Amino acid sequence: MDIDEGDGDEAEVRRGGGLTTGEVARRLGVAPTTVRSWDRRYGLGPATHTGGRHRRWTAGDLARLERMCALTATGVPPAEAARLALDETVSGTPPHEAGNPPVPQPVARARSRAGTGLRLGDVRQECKGVARAALRLDATALDALLDAAIEEHGLVAAWTEVIMPTLQAVGRKWESSGERYVEVEHFLSWHVSGALRRHTPCVPTDRPGATTLLACVPAENHTLPLEVLAAALAERGLPIRMFGGSLPVEPLVAAVRRTGPAAVGLWAQSRTTASRPLAQHIAAIEWGVRGARRKPVVLTLGPGWAGQTTPGLPHPPGLAEAVAAVEAAVRR
Repeated sequence: MDIDEGDGDEAEVRRGGGLTTGEVARRLGVAPTTVRSWDRRYGLGPATHTGGRHRRWTAGDLARLERMCALTATGVPPAEAARLALDETVSGTPPHEAGNPPVPQPVARARSRAGTGLRLGDVRQECKGVARAALRLDATALDALLDAAIEEHGLVAAWTEVIMPTLQAVGRKWESSGERYVEVEHFLSWHVSGALRRHTPCVPTDRPGATTLLACVPAENHTLPLEVLAAALAERGLPIRMFGGSLPVEPLVAAVRRTGPAAVGLWAQSRTTASRPLAQHIAAIEWGVRGARRKPVVLTLGPGWAGQTTPGLPHPPGLAEAVAAVEAAVRR
């Protein structure tokens, strides 16, 4: 249950004796210990006290805490977010209505070494906000932050400097915590995929020899890196055909023969799925009229191809290099 439940619930809070800390935590989507910590560390507790053992939170208290959540979701450090939330209350600035929280905006260019429970390292401040929204399973804030990062930096820079470092940090977190945080990785990946689709422009119908075919090798299902490559190519007006995860060999060969692509990107996350013979076979496929036949440039993408490099099969180390390689193949 989120805090933005409408005027009826706010009126009920005002009429009653307020909410318990547990109820507040459920509305905010945080742990009760987080609410108590904000109260103890930053003075964000109930403005008034009632009798009895348990503290009660009013609608105004909820609005102040919601403002705290919105600020921390953008990457603002908790102490600074608390100061801003309290200053608004003291100065009389109306807090944002619970049902209409502000759209989070990234802190451009800033760097952050601070923790969210994830080992982020020296990364952009936006990473911290994205990580916090993902850990809280806050879909609204996460979508807003991802959209803002892509609009601010472009797809390639947003992926390289914001999205990928956060995904890697979440992956390290669940790998070191047993089965914990798997839901966070799935949640973040799903929303990243949605953001990429929202920011992928429509590309006019391609001509033979100008398209790029993207697919995971058989038994490989990590599609997200291919999705961002597809979006980045479309952003540059380059037509693509995306086949996603674990495309069997025969359909892959058939698709190459049918489309006559300038480039084929084969993604392998693991060395157990990467297949040099498959890549060489695809690279040998010819298409076009007799006397002017062409072959596709096959890009071996992903860490699974490490140590399997072959002359004529480029292995771009990153997204920007992959985009450049495709552009060169299309224009050759």
